[in-house]
Amino acid sequence: MEADVLIIGSGAAGLTAALQLAQKYRVAVLAKGALSDGATAWAQGGIAAVLEPGDTFESHIEDTMIAGGGLNNRATVEFVVENAPEAIERLAKLGVPFNLDGNDWHLTREGGHSHRRIVHVDDATGWAVQQALEAAAKANANITLVPDMVAIDLIMGRHQERFSTSGRIHGVYALNRKSGKVETFTARATILACGGAGRTYLYSTAPRGATGDGIAMAWRAGCRISNMEFMQFHPTCLYNLEVKNFLITEAVRGEGGILKNPKTGHRYMPDYDERAELAPRDIVARANDAEIKRDGLDYVHLDISHKPAEFVKEHFPNIYEKLIGLGIDITKEPIPVVPAQHYTCGGVLVDLDGRTDAPGLYAAGEVTQSGLHGANRLASNSLLECFVFGDACARHIDAHWDNLPRPPAIRPWDESRVTDSDEEVVIAQCWREIRQFMWNFVGIVRTTKRLERAKHRIDLLRREIEDYYSHFRVTPDLIELRNLVEVADLIIRSALSRHESRGLHYTLDYPALSGKAVDTILVP
Repeated sequence: MEADVLIIGSGAAGLTAALQLAQKYRVAVLAKGALSDGATAWAQGGIAAVLEPGDTFESHIEDTMIAGGGLNNRATVEFVVENAPEAIERLAKLGVPFNLDGNDWHLTREGGHSHRRIVHVDDATGWAVQQALEAAAKANANITLVPDMVAIDLIMGRHQERFSTSGRIHGVYALNRKSGKVETFTARATILACGGAGRTYLYSTAPRGATGDGIAMAWRAGCRISNMEFMQFHPTCLYNLEVKNFLITEAVRGEGGILKNPKTGHRYMPDYDERAELAPRDIVARANDAEIKRDGLDYVHLDISHKPAEFVKEHFPNIYEKLIGLGIDITKEPIPVVPAQHYTCGGVLVDLDGRTDAPGLYAAGEVTQSGLHGANRLASNSLLECFVFGDACARHIDAHWDNLPRPPAIRPWDESRVTDSDEEVVIAQCWREIRQFMWNFVGIVRTTKRLERAKHRIDLLRREIEDYYSHFRVTPDLIELRNLVEVADLIIRSALSRHESRGLHYTLDYPALSGKAVDTILVP
C-alpha cells in the first residue's frame, strides 16, 4: 500500500496529524490492534492549558520546568504551552464534551501545577478525545485506517530494489494479525506516533501494546535516543489481585485526596515534601515506595472519603463505578494503591517540527524526547504534547512537500528463510524475565550494582532473542519481545551513564545533583 503520508499509531498524536494532513494528502494510519487500544483512551485526568483568569503562560512554563528537574528544553516548553489553548479549541470544535462551569471551562488542579488549568471530561478525558478523533478520521475520505497491523521495521535504503545507503525512511513493514502475512506500506513521509515503553516493567498502567516499538524501530534505523532513564512511575495505581493496571487519576489528590499508611493511619506526605499530596509524581511515588518497603506493606491508602459523597461521585464517576463493582466505596473508605510505571519521558530525539535524525521520518507523543518533560513529566502535559506535536509534524510535511521524494521500488518481506516455531514458551519466558528484573533492578530506586546486574541479564537475553528472531517466522509476540529487549537495554545504558539523582532517576550511589543539567543521548 502506498500513501502520501504513513502514520504508525492511532492515538492523539497520530490522529491529530492525520486530520491536519488529510485536508490535502492521502493518509494511512496503522494501529497495532484496535484503533482505540492505545494509551490515549486510558488517560483519565485531562489536558493542561492556561485558560483561567490570573493564570499565565509563564506560570505553566515554570511549573513544567520545576517538575522536569531543570532538564527541559525551555524553547520546547514555551512552544507547547503557548499552543495549548488553540489545541483545546480545536478539540472542542471536533465535539469533545469538555466539562463546563457555566459558560467557562471547568478546570481541576493536579500535582505540580500552581493553578487550576486541567480541562477535562469527567475522569475519562482520554476516552472522549479518542472517540472524537476517531469519528472525524473515519468520516474523512482521505484517511485510511488500518487496524491489526504490527509494525516490524522501518523501510530504508537497504530495503530498496536498487540498494541505497541513504538513511531516508520510505515506510514500514508490518505484520497483518488476521492473515499472518507481512505487508509493505510506503509513503513520502512517515510519522511515528506509537507510544511509550511501559510494558518493559512488571507493573505498569500502560496498555498491553506499549512495548516501545517506535523507539526500537527508530534506533535500528539510526536515530538518536535520549533520556530513557526517566521512566515515570505513577504514585497511585489500584492494588487489586484481579484487576490490573487501573489508574487512580492525579486529580483525586488534586481535589483533596490524602495518602495514609494503612498500618498506622498516619498521613505521611507532609513528612516528605511541603507540597504534600500535590508534590510532583516522582516525589509522591518514592514516598509511597518508601512507606511500602519500610513497613512491609502491600499497598498504601488514598483517601477522599472525607469529602461529601456527591462531590466524589460527580468528580470521579468512572472511578466510583469501577471500584464499587470491586467492593470499594470510595465515599466511605480509602483506596488501596501502589506505584506503577506510567510514562516514558525519554524516546526518539525530535526538533520542534517533530523531525527525527532520519530524513522522511517524524515522531510525536510519548515515543519522543522533545524536550518538554525533562527529568519528569508534569501531570496532564502528555496529551497536550500529542496535539501540539502532531500538528507540528503535519505543518512541516505540508510546508516541505515538494522536497519529499516518492518512495522507490521496495523489496517485499522475505519469508522464505524462516519457519514456524513450536517453542512459543521461549517468548513467554523471556518476556516475564525482562519485566521482572527491570522492575527489581531498574525501578523507582536504583543502584549501580542493580543496574550492572540488569545489563548482564539483558546482554544474555539479547543474544537469545536475536537468534530466535533470525530463525523463525515473526509473530506479534516475537516482534514485541525484540523491541522490549532493545528498549530495556537503552533504559539500562542511559541509567548507568547518569551519575546523579535528578527527577525520575533516583540512585542511592549518586543521591545528589551533579550540577549542570545535561541530556543523556545514545547514538546508534
